[in-house]
Amino acid sequence: MKHSRGLARFGILVPFTNTNLEPDMYLLRPDGVSLHFARMGGYDQDEIPDAEQMHGLGAANLEEPLRLLQGVRPKVILYGCTSATLTHGFAFDRTLAARIKAECGAETVTAAGAIVFALRSLRAKNIGFASPYVPAINDLAVSFLTEAGIHTVNRSEVASTLDNYGQGTIGPQAVFELGRAADHPKADAIVLSCTDMRSVEVIDQLEQALGKPIVTSNQAMMYQARHIMGLANSVHGYGRLLQTTASDRPDTSHEMPSQNSLP
Repeated sequence: MKHSRGLARFGILVPFTNTNLEPDMYLLRPDGVSLHFARMGGYDQDEIPDAEQMHGLGAANLEEPLRLLQGVRPKVILYGCTSATLTHGFAFDRTLAARIKAECGAETVTAAGAIVFALRSLRAKNIGFASPYVPAINDLAVSFLTEAGIHTVNRSEVASTLDNYGQGTIGPQAVFELGRAADHPKADAIVLSCTDMRSVEVIDQLEQALGKPIVTSNQAMMYQARHIMGLANSVHGYGRLLQTTASDRPDTSHEMPSQNSLP
């Protein structure tokens, strides 16, 4: 029987139109961890989530959702939007995590930073990148990863411009095809970026098809949060990344500045 509490409490910030982050995190949750969510705004639900909208979300005031999350005294806070910090750059992502920790006293993981952490843990330097974002955000994502020392050798995009709800309604099979289209012979891993895309449901299937690890926003956040807490229990069915204990992965602290340290 899987225990729903006892080891740690994770507080998770969720964009208010996101419908998939919470279900995903329950699938990925390690034994003994409880999950506590607060929704955040800072963008217009009726507008296309382009670079300007997501840039605004990244800069939005988090005082109220953080205050509410602090009520459960979480050990780790997860910032559950990848594109919000991808659009600002690598240094901003580090600073945001440091600011949240300073305000709340909890270790902090961002979705974009967690992808970098996961890729470095996998020793993946060249990646294929797939997302439901508009092309301008994908350009910024590639730049973000380049700043972190990760080279994008191929990328895959959706054919149409999706609104805030459209990103969350892409079916798992379409996500699988999107990920497969991002593959490249030189890619060490494939990244499926977006906390509202139904990626975790196809991780194992895609890894079997491509023969290489798959990293998704939500899976990477859970991996890094588990690593921070030193949790030894692995989660099976959602990729190689989560199938090992925290101690089985190399120490990446010498490779990547802490998300909780200002640059």
